Amino acid sequence: MELIIESVNLKDYLQEDLPIIEWNTPAIQKIIQDIEDHCETPFEKAKMAFEYARDQIRHSFDTQYLDVSITAEQTIESHEGICFAKAHLLATILRGMGIPAGFCYQRVLRKGTLESGYALHGLNAIFLEEIGWFRVDPRGNKPGINSQFSVKEEMLAYPIRTELGEIDYPNVFVHPLISVVDAMKSSKNTQELFFNRPQEI
Repeated sequence: MELIIESVNLKDYLQEDLPIIEWNTPAIQKIIQDIEDHCETPFEKAKMAFEYARDQIRHSFDTQYLDVSITAEQTIESHEGICFAKAHLLATILRGMGIPAGFCYQRVLRKGTLESGYALHGLNAIFLEEIGWFRVDPRGNKPGINSQFSVKEEMLAYPIRTELGEIDYPNVFVHPLISVVDAMKSSKNTQELFFNRPQEI
């Protein structure tokens, strides 16, 4: 897929977006320091950051955790978050290390059936000098889902079935979608958020 980059200025993908994308906090700085202690290249740092967001943060829909994490800080504190929160966290860690990162979305069937309706799913795009832009999905793996840090061929959480009305949006946004953040803020818990997620960008 040819990605549509919202801004040609890479500096825009290195910005904080308070309070959601904020890396000058003790919790975020601790993660960044640990990654930088173990990695040398931007590629290695990006891969370790992805694996942290994918593997160390549980997906709230999988665990039925009720509190809604929105910011990167909240997501670290709870070790829980849905796809949007995990994407917020990954972008925060990457930007905090000087690696440009953006926000991407897909429209998927909420429960895999037409009757269940559609909802947005959030993931990330990363820019590395030697590679360019590529997408990764920190959603979290489980049986049937195998998302990997892959720069040659995308290995995302969900195969998009266009014949069922699902959409793989090519956009790489500088900021999280306002509609997504508003849905997260207005939902009393993740059970409510499951149905409150926007259906399209």
